[in-house]
Amino acid sequence: MSNSGAGGGYYWCLRHSRVETGDNMCAARDRLGPYPTSADAERALDKVAERNAEWDAEDARWTGESS
Repeated sequence: MSNSGAGGGYYWCLRHSRVETGDNMCAARDRLGPYPTSADAERALDKVAERNAEWDAEDARWTGESS
């Protein structure tokens, strides 16, 4: 694993399904973040799903489709 130039904060590793920080991080392409806390990083995939649902609903409103 490599830091890949990341700053501080907590990251969710998509490859290992865990919170990573400091020198113990996978490449940027394999992580989400940074997040201010470990708990926020643990919720990363939930946040992605929430945002996707919001954006899908907005797309449906924009195009006039019912969801």
